[in-house]
Amino acid sequence: MELRRLGKTGEKIPVIGIGTWRIGGDTAPDYSKDKEAVEAIKYAISLGMTHIDTAEIYGAGHSEEIVGRAIRNVNREEIFLATKVWHTNLRYDDVLAACENSLRRLNVKYIDLYMIHWPNPSIPLGETMKALEKLFKDGKIRYIGVSNFNVEQIEEARHYLSITDIVANQVEYNLFNREVERDLLPYCEKNGITLTAYRPLGKGRIVEEINDPKSRIGNTLRKLATKYERTPIQVALNWVIWHECVVTIPKAIQKNHIDENAGGAGWKLSKIDYKELLSI
Repeated sequence: MELRRLGKTGEKIPVIGIGTWRIGGDTAPDYSKDKEAVEAIKYAISLGMTHIDTAEIYGAGHSEEIVGRAIRNVNREEIFLATKVWHTNLRYDDVLAACENSLRRLNVKYIDLYMIHWPNPSIPLGETMKALEKLFKDGKIRYIGVSNFNVEQIEEARHYLSITDIVANQVEYNLFNREVERDLLPYCEKNGITLTAYRPLGKGRIVEEINDPKSRIGNTLRKLATKYERTPIQVALNWVIWHECVVTIPKAIQKNHIDENAGGAGWKLSKIDYKELLSI
């Protein structure tokens, strides 16, 4: 699996990892597919997709429990584990407690990347960042990140940090949602911040377009897939990670889908072909 630098750190993470939204439930636990989910994550790890993203809100914590089971017998240092604190838990003491709960559910001693899931304007950001920096100092987390933050919010968050910096911002980015290209992506490139793209396949919309013979995007993806001897899905994923500061975390539970996602890395669209998709 192709690796890419995390922010300004010396850490290298897989350019394509695995997301776990709705693995283990939506906002309530679902135990019906636990075995399948654990095996899926193990399989992704075997392909080098060792960047595993989860959150305390996913399945009300059950997603973290599933991830913990999946990595139980894996060398911890080979896994890059990312999770997120929900926006209602951003008071100082709540952040500390939430992290402890995530550590317990994941059954690990530290979290690699701990992120604010969504900004909460009703809680002072400085209070939250102070708690995150304490967790960093205490060795409970290795890196601090944010999710769904705009440029101004990232700037404010960075202002409150004294001994470390924001290394990543997790946002939606795909062929149908390119809002980040306006200012967030350039900001991340300039400031050495990794942009982690979630929903890189647009919640299934990419598949719909590929299957539509009248779709301009679908036709272009199919054409480029033939040119590069890849699948249209792999072309769409490669387009998302085209910029060096971008990695992605598509969610998959079926092995053939995980295989296909992994094949989106290890090669690169030409600038001309990237721009062709960009112009649609």
